[in-house]
Amino acid sequence: MKLYEGRPLDESGRLEKEIRVYDLLDSLQIPYIRTDHEEANTMEACHKIDSVLDILICKNLFLCNRQKTDFYLLMMPGDKPFKTRELSAQIHSARLSFADAAHMEQFLDIQPGAVSIMGLMNDHENRVQLLADEDILKGEYTGCHPCVSTSSLKIKTSDIFEKFLPAVHHTPITVHLEGI
Repeated sequence: MKLYEGRPLDESGRLEKEIRVYDLLDSLQIPYIRTDHEEANTMEACHKIDSVLDILICKNLFLCNRQKTDFYLLMMPGDKPFKTRELSAQIHSARLSFADAAHMEQFLDIQPGAVSIMGLMNDHENRVQLLADEDILKGEYTGCHPCVSTSSLKIKTSDIFEKFLPAVHHTPITVHLEGI
């Protein structure tokens, strides 16, 4: 895997949703480092990418309440366990579960394995609430997919939370998840 600054020079063969991510980041003047790779849709595959980008890629979980009326994107460190009860209590929601692929595609224009904060740019009706574990905010950089699981980005965390999220009209809720 090689590191590149910014968008691909040759965009042929890339999906429109990936190109839209680069267009938005460029328009917001958010610099990023990119690497292309085989499909990475597990945390194990992401660990290899972590070492190339010299970051810890976030675990991104697409969740919903039992009634499937409230949807959440949870960003958390990849090495932290996810405990449904712990998160549900903090956000005062009925028990949470993983949302289905149809809702993921409908709201974020992302398929399973490519879940990323970048998908919030496609949530024009603000149906998805971003939940960010407080440890994510402590890192200088955040790693994420550009809405596809064959590329990964390294972006300053401050750029994500101070430029990207306001531009896509999403306000995060900070949560505290216990470590191991």
